Amino acid sequence: MADAVAGRDRCGEQRLVSLPLSRIRVIMKSSPEVSSINQEALVLTAKATELFVQYLATYSYRHGNGKERNALTYSDLSNTAEESETFQFLADILPKKILASKYLKMLKEKREEDEENDTDDGSNGDEAES
Repeated sequence: MADAVAGRDRCGEQRLVSLPLSRIRVIMKSSPEVSSINQEALVLTAKATELFVQYLATYSYRHGNGKERNALTYSDLSNTAEESETFQFLADILPKKILASKYLKMLKEKREEDEENDTDDGSNGDEAES
């Protein structure tokens, strides 16, 4: 029974988790607050991660264009992260893909906007002092 909890595959039994526990342990230990990891906590973290990824993929597939193409794409995932309140915390991790030229144009526009705001702020500051 302990082997099933640990997620080991013995005698052809199905594993409880499919993610590699050694990798999850390395990721967990990369946090400075973690000194040791209980085996049960490791397995539960792995299982929770699997369920989360499965839910994200299923939700993205159903609410994206996946059904039409019978495939799940990165754009489906990034749209889900941007549009769903549940997955909003993933928006920085799964940004929408844009062309480099569009990104450079956006940066240029933002710089110009910031420069305009700086010059507007400078003139308002002089008036406030008078």
